[in-house]
Amino acid sequence: MSKLTLDGVDVMGERLAKEVLEVIQEKPNLCKISFVAHSVGGLVARYAIGRLYRPPKEEVKEDKSGDGCKEEQRGTIGGLEAMNFITVVSPHLGSRGNKQVPFLFGVPAFEKAASCVIHWIFRRTGRHLFLTDDDEGKPPLLKRMLDDYDEFYFMSALRTFKRRVLYSNVAYDHIVGWRTSSIRRDSELPKWEESLNETYPHIVYEEHCKACDADQHATISIEDDGSSDKLEEELVRGLSRVSWEKIDVSFQSSRQRFAAHSVIQVLSLSGVDKSLSGHICSQKFLLSGVLQVKDEVMHIEGSDVIQHMIDHFLT
Repeated sequence: MSKLTLDGVDVMGERLAKEVLEVIQEKPNLCKISFVAHSVGGLVARYAIGRLYRPPKEEVKEDKSGDGCKEEQRGTIGGLEAMNFITVVSPHLGSRGNKQVPFLFGVPAFEKAASCVIHWIFRRTGRHLFLTDDDEGKPPLLKRMLDDYDEFYFMSALRTFKRRVLYSNVAYDHIVGWRTSSIRRDSELPKWEESLNETYPHIVYEEHCKACDADQHATISIEDDGSSDKLEEELVRGLSRVSWEKIDVSFQSSRQRFAAHSVIQVLSLSGVDKSLSGHICSQKFLLSGVLQVKDEVMHIEGSDVIQHMIDHFLT
């Protein structure tokens, strides 16, 4: 793990936003942009688009009668049309308590202890993930990212994408739990069965969730006891104000199942690698380090998930 990963979601987000702007300046013919992010990279990407978002402008156009009419344009990301926003096993609800980090086995004592010491290991990023950050009395960063906050357009940026997609592991991901990566309550986790689809054998469930109505996501006040369930519910409701495609993945029958957190992001077939890389380079920006080419024999299991991503990519 690079030490830069420990700097915090906000610092990494600022770096990513800067890199995106550099790419846009170097390639003036770009007109569209998409993000594909793995694990904490999904939170970093959400922060970055909040920085890169440009509100729509009202342009005055003349009709045949000579009367001026205002036409509202769509917001952009760095001046580019926002297409796909895809996260792969990203902890959108954070990692604090309630079985969000599976390797803690859902034991309250372990989860409480982890929230107290996580900053010693993962520094500022750990505080953001466990919602213990308190920058000058501000709410936790993940809560701030539910709305447009100060000079950041977190929610407006998320809304401007034509697609928002969540890939999640249903089991054997010991780093990021199913609920936090799929933005679901425990009662909303679907029943799934092993896939019979030969093209995407590891895709076990797909769900298209519409944006919630305004009266369904009123802000919930957090009680003085700091209940993580209350805060988690607020995160679920806030992020449900936009539509999501939720793709659930299982490596249960795979020999690599205990490495599910990494296997799901692997691009193991060279043909797929070339297809995605060329596509991204021509029109979009791919978050560096998200899709990694690994040993084909060891990680061939994850290729169908990446192929599913490519086949459904909007261009």
